[in-house]
Amino acid sequence: MKKIDPLIQWWVTPKLPANDITAKHNPISKWITHPGKRRIAKWYLQFLKNNTDIKVIGITGSAGKTTTKEMLAAILRLDGKTIYTPKNVDSVYSIPNTILRTPIGTKYLVLEMGVEYPGEMDFYLWLAKPNIVIITNIFPTHLEFLGDIEGVFKEKSKLVLSLPSDGIAVLNSGDAKLKSISKNLKARVVWFNPDKNPIDQNANAASAAARSLGIPEDIIKNGLSNYQRPEHRLHFIKHKSGAVILDDSYNSNPWAALATLEYFNSIAKGKKVAILGDMLELGNYDETAHRELGLAVAKSNFEVVIAVGKSSKFLIEEVNKLSKNTKTYLFSATEEAFPVASKLLNKDTTLLVKGSHSIGLDKLVAKL
Repeated sequence: MKKIDPLIQWWVTPKLPANDITAKHNPISKWITHPGKRRIAKWYLQFLKNNTDIKVIGITGSAGKTTTKEMLAAILRLDGKTIYTPKNVDSVYSIPNTILRTPIGTKYLVLEMGVEYPGEMDFYLWLAKPNIVIITNIFPTHLEFLGDIEGVFKEKSKLVLSLPSDGIAVLNSGDAKLKSISKNLKARVVWFNPDKNPIDQNANAASAAARSLGIPEDIIKNGLSNYQRPEHRLHFIKHKSGAVILDDSYNSNPWAALATLEYFNSIAKGKKVAILGDMLELGNYDETAHRELGLAVAKSNFEVVIAVGKSSKFLIEEVNKLSKNTKTYLFSATEEAFPVASKLLNKDTTLLVKGSHSIGLDKLVAKL
């Protein structure tokens, strides 16, 4: 654990983890505007909760948070004024900003609470204690900092453990970790069903949360049919060549990659091609995770697999060992993959793109 000067810790707020304090961010936001914003946001949300009927919904999990949030917001805004955190912004910064743009009279405030470092959930709870919590799932992510799946579970479960007796915990009935904690909660538990299709699973979570708030089924259906799917998250693209691209390039972790692969295999037609980037922040699990994904890829009958990144060599080794009919490429940088990938697209091709955000496969998709 990094040591932080007590005065600096007080200024950025006592609960902000050391990793967030030392992380690279815009220095003006980091040191000047946000320390003040956090204190004002904390006070303002407490004022709203004390003086209005606002419901605060917190969403966390190892995968599906953003899509579930977008789905739920699309439903809730049909029932009343709804404010929610924006896509692709670090929760440490997006939560205070979102609270501060919440007008009096807002019915629902939906906050995505993604955790990367130990202690981040304590910081979020210092800022905002939800009435309702959704946990999409618990899987090994950010293991470089959280250690193992138990560390992930410990950090994310703080959110439901903080719920009062009149709160609601919306949990995945197929997740063993969430099943184990349900009996320790003071709040009412509402279960949603898992699904092989990640989009359907996210819809199940959003629907369960909406029902717990008394939202009618027709409004839930209408909201789900009109939500805007976030870019680079299980997004289908019809390429000019006639190829179909499943773009899930925003982020990746071992479970999410396997789930996306299973979904892709269920819908792919014709020649199957994959572009797969490193899964990052896995610590000691890095090689094992990439080999496990490689094993699943090898069983999936891809014609071509393109891998990008340092750790993807383990994935490619497994594919080469187990699938002699699959042509493989390994590149150190995303831009190196473009010339090969662009030549593979035609009307008979279905392409899967999946990798951690900093690998930059979203830029490759845009260039294709």
